[in-house]
Amino acid sequence: MNKEKKMRRLVIKTFPIDKVEFADETSIKNNTLYIKKNIMDIVDVKRDLIKKVDLNIIKPNEKDVFINSIMDFSPVAVKVLGRIGEGITHVLTGICVMLTGVDENGIQVAEFGSSEGILKDQVVFGKAGTPAEDDIIVNINVTLRSGKGSSRPGPMAAHEVCDKVIQNIRECLKKMHGEECSEKHEYFDKIRYNKKKVIIIKQVAGQGAMYDTGVLGKSPGGFIGCRSVIDMGNVPIILSPNEYRDGALRAMN
Repeated sequence: MNKEKKMRRLVIKTFPIDKVEFADETSIKNNTLYIKKNIMDIVDVKRDLIKKVDLNIIKPNEKDVFINSIMDFSPVAVKVLGRIGEGITHVLTGICVMLTGVDENGIQVAEFGSSEGILKDQVVFGKAGTPAEDDIIVNINVTLRSGKGSSRPGPMAAHEVCDKVIQNIRECLKKMHGEECSEKHEYFDKIRYNKKKVIIIKQVAGQGAMYDTGVLGKSPGGFIGCRSVIDMGNVPIILSPNEYRDGALRAMN
């Protein structure tokens, strides 16, 4: 007789966003995300590495705009209960965060080729890891100090400040009442006795300043608290299906 044992339970609740605007304070109301217009006044920035940080809201019909080299796309998600891979996670849908970078001399933050240019020409939308065609993009553009984009501390500082900006939004998302979600998905990590054991192997970047992967940050898809696969020696890491679903990886490339 085949039996199974349920291990970790993960519940993901989604909250749709139809509009993003700047306001006096960060909040989420009536499917609208309001971002504090002077948010950089309350975010700690490593001034020895970063000259300035700009926030831009790019609407779905405004993709004919120049952007600096794309460093990352990431969701806005937060743990409400438990740790990565279990408990409850809240996620905003309809928006995506895009981190871009350049140094003060105009040198793009890239290692083997930059991706600056017109947004609609640089991104294939609607694919794994890219925004949907109708997503609103919150662009966090980091200008690094001269020459700081070519070694690890500069890009790492850009990812860190991006995560701090997103954290301001996460605090509001965490307070959203679970019953207000538009969708609810429940997943279990299971042991199925007498069944075949399946392992999915994923090769991730672990090469240099712009080719790195963070594992198990404090927030789903987050940077702060994650461990670099480079710092861990690029050794194999085992993740459960729910950890992967819940944003255990952050691609920093």
